Amino acid sequence: QLQASGGGLVQAGDSLRLSCAASGRTFSRYTMGWFRQAPKKEREFVAGIRWTDMTTGYADSVKGRFTISRDNAKNTVYLQMNSLKLEDTAVYYCAAGDTWNYRTESNYAYWGQGTQVTVSS
Repeated sequence: QLQASGGGLVQAGDSLRLSCAASGRTFSRYTMGWFRQAPKKEREFVAGIRWTDMTTGYADSVKGRFTISRDNAKNTVYLQMNSLKLEDTAVYYCAAGDTWNYRTESNYAYWGQGTQVTVSS
């Protein structure tokens, strides 16, 4: 029901925009989030956006470089990633949940399959 796309291989300093398209149901009334998992690491919160007031939140590691947005008419959420760093290399997952707290992974009921982002030097 959630399809993430837009990943790829880029160089440090480049930009990428990830998309997460929802199908099968409307996620306009769900909080949407992006998480990532690097090799041999736990999955971690990256960014989230509430549907109620469009409030956004970011992990400290991406604040100022990444921007989450959503287009409810298209049932799609985006993650614009600028100034990419080597440490941003990971599989990125989008998720949807009926929650106020977008930082907690367990609050999300729906998950996409992930898209690989690889940043090279």
